[in-house]
Amino acid sequence: MTSSTSARRQAFRQLVASKQAVLVPGAFNAMSARVIEDLGFQAVYLTGAGVTNMSFGLPDLGFIGLSDIAEHTARVRDAVALPLIVDADTGFGNALNVQHAVRTLERAGADAIQLEDQVMPKKCGHFAGKHVVGMNEMAAKIRAAADARDDADFQIIARTDAAAVHGIEDAIERGHRFAEAGADILFLEAIEGLPDIQRLPQLFKTPLLINIVIGGKTPVQGRDALQGLGYGLVLYANAALQGAVRGMQQALGMLKSNGQMDENPAIVVPFNERQRLVRKPLYDELDARYKSED
Repeated sequence: MTSSTSARRQAFRQLVASKQAVLVPGAFNAMSARVIEDLGFQAVYLTGAGVTNMSFGLPDLGFIGLSDIAEHTARVRDAVALPLIVDADTGFGNALNVQHAVRTLERAGADAIQLEDQVMPKKCGHFAGKHVVGMNEMAAKIRAAADARDDADFQIIARTDAAAVHGIEDAIERGHRFAEAGADILFLEAIEGLPDIQRLPQLFKTPLLINIVIGGKTPVQGRDALQGLGYGLVLYANAALQGAVRGMQQALGMLKSNGQMDENPAIVVPFNERQRLVRKPLYDELDARYKSED
């Protein structure tokens, strides 16, 4: 582990602990992560749903595995210097599989991973028909994850989907249990009522993540309001994905309708801006530096 990695993880842990409701957009590939960093966000989340939707064209129903998410993690880590949270779904098996997932994703460049208590194969947290494993089984997975990490500042996010399955009180009980097991951040998924959103941060010393799914079950709340309530992280896991799909539909719809397309900044990013984002000038400099004189 490099000193820069250690410093990044320490700083991110302190940022989460300050409970400033840090906005964390989700990335589905390296380019989307680069855009997130370029816009000045403080952290990025590699979304399993986004990888599944955008790389496989499939719904978020547990189709991807550890090797898929590890490959995307390494690509995003190479693209950005931001703290990187990685969606590790259920940990891809039991507590032993969780340990392997933690080691794999930590080496790939993650600074935190999210583990959830759904039964495999999992579903999107805002889909119907979810099931959760027993509280003791999930607590064991969290302990295994905490034991497996090399860096104590590598954070474990424990997500529970129990609110939609057994009710909010069970989700709260699980949150306390998971914090005792070693979770650094708690994530109670698909909270549907504003009163629950308002009271949850007061029930836990451990920082909370709230997931705002555009079109999902959780009422949208502003970042300032969520900071006032004491949330640590505000996740918009698939805002970039939904925006990208809409952009493609608009641009390609115009092409189909008109039979041609010009460089219209209202519809497509300009050519030079695309090159800036992929750091073409840097590679031009490197090419000139290493060019053979033969």
